[in-house]
Amino acid sequence: MSVLVVGISHKTAPVALLDQLALDGDGVAKLLSDAAAGAHVAESTVVATCNRLEIYAVVDRFHGSVEELSRLLLDRADEPAEALLPHLYVHYDDGAVSHLFQVASGLDSMAVGEGQILGQTRDALRLGQEGGTVGPVLNSLFQQALRVGKRAHAETDIDRAAPSLVSAALEAAAETTPVAGARVLVLGAGSMASLAVAAVTRSGAVDVVIVNRTAESAERLAAEYAGRVAPLAALGEELAVADLVIACTGSADLMVTPEMLPRRPLTLVDLALPHDIDPAVGALPGVRLVNLALLGERLSASSAGQEVEGVRSIVAQEVSAYLTARRQASVTPTVVALRTMATGLVDAELERLDARLPELDPALRREVAQAMSRLADKLLHQPTVRVKELADEGGAVSYAAALAELFALDPDAVEAVTRPVVTDEASRGEGL
Repeated sequence: MSVLVVGISHKTAPVALLDQLALDGDGVAKLLSDAAAGAHVAESTVVATCNRLEIYAVVDRFHGSVEELSRLLLDRADEPAEALLPHLYVHYDDGAVSHLFQVASGLDSMAVGEGQILGQTRDALRLGQEGGTVGPVLNSLFQQALRVGKRAHAETDIDRAAPSLVSAALEAAAETTPVAGARVLVLGAGSMASLAVAAVTRSGAVDVVIVNRTAESAERLAAEYAGRVAPLAALGEELAVADLVIACTGSADLMVTPEMLPRRPLTLVDLALPHDIDPAVGALPGVRLVNLALLGERLSASSAGQEVEGVRSIVAQEVSAYLTARRQASVTPTVVALRTMATGLVDAELERLDARLPELDPALRREVAQAMSRLADKLLHQPTVRVKELADEGGAVSYAAALAELFALDPDAVEAVTRPVVTDEASRGEGL
């Protein structure tokens, strides 16, 4: 079994195409269900953000699995499969591990180093756990990815060196509408909206109003930052007096259209995918639209320099350590089966000794039993140590298979031995 990733992101596709593939909560759950039903899939989960959609799966074969999972993404777009296919990417086995660690650490984000991806990675793990589609392999892999992401933020200044998507958007918006002294309208009350409200409040907005379909969520957010709440029915009225609009609802429908806007200067920021704001508003006189496409261009041109290199170094270390631990763990069932076989042989010989010498002195029998056990341990010590050393060099599966073949180990006995892939910390749920 190997880990496979099939996905699409801001690095491989234009925002307009990502817009077509954007999924709400029910859509993500359906995609996960479809992936888990694959003929070659043993475990699966989905990472879905505003700028990426990825299926992670544990599979028993490469080609058939790539075709199955790719089709699930292709079928969710309005474009012909031939148009979408070049924008998909595939990572397999070691490459899949490296990719997830880069994603969790923020290296693959539109805003390099942003911390929100950690929560989104955690959400993907929880989604698979709650749906019963994540097993020991993905659980261990995602738990380790979360630790890598935390380490990257703890040991470098990537948070301060690289802008968040919200801060980059506000910086772009400030070119036409400074936040200080502005009346700000925020559409949505989720995590992105919370970041936006916090940012504009710190920047000196004089009035922050939150509009959301669920009033309770909006009220909680408004209370935290001394903002106010307006009902969705009053959206037109709030647009008429706002200086800056920030939209991040995740709604399947457009929230703001050209007909709703006043004929005066206005800056709008659309951080949602699919779009909350009709792109046509950007053509209105005096109206400026900052969206993900614009931010992608700006952020790709920026760099956190030394801090990014520091995170890359951490990721490289962690990938190497994880793969080494996984290779070592792959030989453990064979080593355990080998020692179990040796113990069985010693026990069988002791039973023969008891049958032939029933009057043997108990103290002498114990000495004989201990001597036989020590001999078995010494004979097996070097092969087991060496196979673990060879596992560090790669090719662990072939060496383990050779060991099993040489000692005629029962395949069922080898497969019956299980062990966590990396550490026992994963079973404790650290990072959730």
